[in-house]
Amino acid sequence: MTLPWGGLSCCLSAAALYLLGRSSGRDAEALKSVTRVNQLKELAQLLDLESKCLPLIVTISGRVGSETPINCQYSGLRGVIVEETAEQHYLKHNDAGSWIQDSALMLSMSKEVPWYLDDGTGRAHVVGARGATGFVLTVASEVFDESGRSLVRGTLDYLQGLKMLGVKRIERVLPTGTSLTVVGEAVKDDIGTIRIQRPHKGPFYVTPKTIDQLIANLGKWSRWYKYASMGLTVFGVFLITKHAIHYILERRRRRELQRRVLAAAAKRPGQDNESSDGKIENGSDCAKRDVLMPDLCVICLEQEYNSVFVPCGHMCCCTTCASHLSNCPLCRRRIEQVVKTFRH
Repeated sequence: MTLPWGGLSCCLSAAALYLLGRSSGRDAEALKSVTRVNQLKELAQLLDLESKCLPLIVTISGRVGSETPINCQYSGLRGVIVEETAEQHYLKHNDAGSWIQDSALMLSMSKEVPWYLDDGTGRAHVVGARGATGFVLTVASEVFDESGRSLVRGTLDYLQGLKMLGVKRIERVLPTGTSLTVVGEAVKDDIGTIRIQRPHKGPFYVTPKTIDQLIANLGKWSRWYKYASMGLTVFGVFLITKHAIHYILERRRRRELQRRVLAAAAKRPGQDNESSDGKIENGSDCAKRDVLMPDLCVICLEQEYNSVFVPCGHMCCCTTCASHLSNCPLCRRRIEQVVKTFRH
């Protein structure tokens, strides 16, 4: 019996989506339970009162600021996190004789300076933002410089199967003044500087969405994952049930064919070898079965079988019935060729 891989795949995918839905739901519940700080000046007082025994997980909002911002080379913006990448684009001669476009990374550089959130009442420094959930840098500049190589260099590249197109430079930045919401553990050092960092256990988000938008979005994805999980489960169970029913009916059909063949063999004249007192002369059930088994076609049960199926090799049908079949009735393997056989 072959396994119903389609149904099993649907059930496994449904289980994965269900786990994702539960994870999103837990994150939404965790965000509902964090302490909301409306003004950053209140955060210092909360840390003095509530962070003595347990870590304080808070959500704060403000605008990005820094004492030493980075001046972006291409966009002219001032930011606190800047990532620059350069990709070489070229045409490559493949084995089929045509040119296909490809690219290779030439440069990847990242810069970050200490930065904070400021809402006008206070400041909170943010640490490790690039590892937070929901953190995305804005594409500030995207420039494509066409290749200006010399004739000699261009000829050498062409002989190697390359045509240089140019260099694409992308600059991503977190600009100063950007409004952000941060969810994380709030701590205060000995000199009174407040930091928001990744907690040992709990949510860590840096996102332009508000906390209410974040909770609503997680709840929506949680429901979508659960609905998709239910749909895939129903479909997977349907495929498995269909495969099981088909297998049971096929087994029943084979048993019925075998029974009909044995019944037809018992009615054939001269087939049974009887002794003088009218009894069958054999010593075991296996021998009796071999004697009663005729050489009849399993489809029509009238003609003797004389056709071999290629590639499975089964011989169980006459040429008339075999001409109407696409799969072997014994192993269900696809028939590629039917070869007629002769006994004499």
